[in-house]
Amino acid sequence: MPLTLPAVLRRRARRDTPAVREAALETAIEYLLAVPTERRLGALARLVAALRPRRVEAATSAQRSLTLLTERVREDASVRAALRDALMSLLIDKQPLRLLSESGVLRDEGFFSGFWRRLSQRWLPEEVDDTQLRDALHRLFPRQDDHVWVEAIADAVWVEFLDALDFGVLAAPGQGGRMPLQILEALQIVSYRIAAIGLEPELVRNYPAIERYESPFLTQNVELRQFIDERQQAMQDKRAPALDDKQLLVLLGQCETIVGKVRKQAAQSGASVSLTVLLARLSQNLARLKLLLRLLEDRPVHELNELRVQFFKTLVRAENLRHSIAELRSQTVELLAARITENASKTGEHYVTASRREYWQMLRAAMGAGFIVPFMAMLKIALSEEPHSPLGAAVLYSLNYGLGFVLIYLLHFTIATKQPAMTASFLAASLANPEGGRDRLDNLVEQIVRTLRSQVVAIAGNVTVAFLMPVLLAYLVLRYGGQHYLRPEQAEHLLMAQHPFASLALFHAAIAGVCLFAAGLISGYFDNKAVYNRIPQRLQQRPRLRRLLGPERLARLASYIENNLGALAGNFFFGCMLGSMGVLGFILGLPLDIRHITFSTAYFGYAVVALDWGMGLRLGVTVALGVLAIGLINLGVSFGLALYVALRAQKVRFDDRRALLRRLGQRFLRRPLDFFWAPPDPPPPPAPVAGAPAEGAVTPAVVAPAGTSPAQAVDKHPKNCA
Repeated sequence: MPLTLPAVLRRRARRDTPAVREAALETAIEYLLAVPTERRLGALARLVAALRPRRVEAATSAQRSLTLLTERVREDASVRAALRDALMSLLIDKQPLRLLSESGVLRDEGFFSGFWRRLSQRWLPEEVDDTQLRDALHRLFPRQDDHVWVEAIADAVWVEFLDALDFGVLAAPGQGGRMPLQILEALQIVSYRIAAIGLEPELVRNYPAIERYESPFLTQNVELRQFIDERQQAMQDKRAPALDDKQLLVLLGQCETIVGKVRKQAAQSGASVSLTVLLARLSQNLARLKLLLRLLEDRPVHELNELRVQFFKTLVRAENLRHSIAELRSQTVELLAARITENASKTGEHYVTASRREYWQMLRAAMGAGFIVPFMAMLKIALSEEPHSPLGAAVLYSLNYGLGFVLIYLLHFTIATKQPAMTASFLAASLANPEGGRDRLDNLVEQIVRTLRSQVVAIAGNVTVAFLMPVLLAYLVLRYGGQHYLRPEQAEHLLMAQHPFASLALFHAAIAGVCLFAAGLISGYFDNKAVYNRIPQRLQQRPRLRRLLGPERLARLASYIENNLGALAGNFFFGCMLGSMGVLGFILGLPLDIRHITFSTAYFGYAVVALDWGMGLRLGVTVALGVLAIGLINLGVSFGLALYVALRAQKVRFDDRRALLRRLGQRFLRRPLDFFWAPPDPPPPPAPVAGAPAEGAVTPAVVAPAGTSPAQAVDKHPKNCA
């Protein structure tokens, strides 16, 4: 008794062997041969189910099954004709416009509208339209991970399958004539979209030449209209078209050139999220238009099949992920990160020390921040002693932290934990360097060593002074005030709050790391906003400010805001997050709070003096190790999140992790001191010889440390940020 397809699939779920898969494939083929025309879509769905591997990652079995199907199609003319006719009936009888023009292209919607649309699809899926080819493709590949095994099968295997179907026989008159017409209709829809996007005020604002000269976004639509008319007339007259697509491709190339110029300009003058989405949609529509034009070209069937396979994989992935919330999140992260981290990657190198002089500058800046933080901690303790409403407490704590961090920045001091959000973008830019091979890894190792060394010296400067200053202040209060600044129960509470096992200190340190990461994003956002919205130029146009400050002072103020607005906003909002997190946890009834290494060190210093150093050696060592763990978690969480976003922003995929870790280990064994101590400063360039000609003389090259460009060696200075 022959096995039915459901029985074969159930057996295959228990034992996925080549014999079982071959039996399932044969059963699906027999069903395709026996099914009437109106049920061919269901037969094709069964055939795809027979090809689908048990695990989507195991694409080898799917590729083997597709190869078996290809051999069967080559050997049996009836199977070949039935499968070819079933596929062509889909392409001809179903409406393909939405699939050809929309699938795989960003929609004109925001994050929240897209989120709710996808969420509603989970609760109440939209009606299936049997007339749409898009819905037919979704029925063939209904699982959200079908694109994984479809893409894993080599293009050559798919092309062999299409070659075996022999679509060339459809070139005869009267066969397959609708598909070119449908492609022409899709071309027209995509062309109108490109023209509409090219007229968007956001794009015109960033490229005013579109208004002054003839816009290629509009001209391509006129040229395409002529191209379509000629193609349709040629089909009616059964002759070769007299107009090719060369001029149209030239215009599309001009459109792509403008997109590239706008992107390059945005990297210098900033960009909004809407502009980023606009450019992404425009690029995708241009690529889709060029692909559809290539599908219309008169070329050998084998070359057309190669294009069809590429397009097929794109469509399957797009339809699988059409309602995916995870895909929406991924797209949104890439679009936001591309704009927010741009300025961070430019300034990140200023937080990485390369020479001995910069090393000492970083240490001094970190010690300066360690001097101020104990006063902020003292004020926080004093504020917590007074009764306040939850909102009042959040405002007071936020102002204490926020204004304190702004003061640290204005004094050019450095909080160590604020560095990762900047240095991660810098490292991502190093990974995006097109240089490959050993040099790329060596340069990356050098940058990581410098980054770690900078973090170590900054933490050392922060923690050392942040512990000594509270001890000194507490003794001064005791000497001149006659009593300890903290009561014993307060000191014990502060100690236990930093305890790694008796409290949620490590979890709260992770929350602080998330806040540090968010502060880095806020800094990048406001840096971009200051440039993109031309805030300095708009300030200088205010008549009252010009009269109050004078033109020169106003110009200096505008320049300062342009260069420092992001850092000021990031520091202030970071303080607000730290100050309000505990109150937010109290309101929500959740264990939310923050632990920051510098403040934890200061509280530890105040507590040990209040207890007259009588907390016990075991407790003291445990809390000290807890403070160190808090710092490591602060740095690890903020750096990991910032590096993830930076890599997504620059679309960097780094697969040499093992080689990188091996080289870092070799570097540590060979030169461990480099991870903690900066190398000596490079020697100064030789002075020019007296009497040398002033014009045309060759300027001596600047000697740069390993892995650093001469421009970086000259321009490098620590731009300290709290």
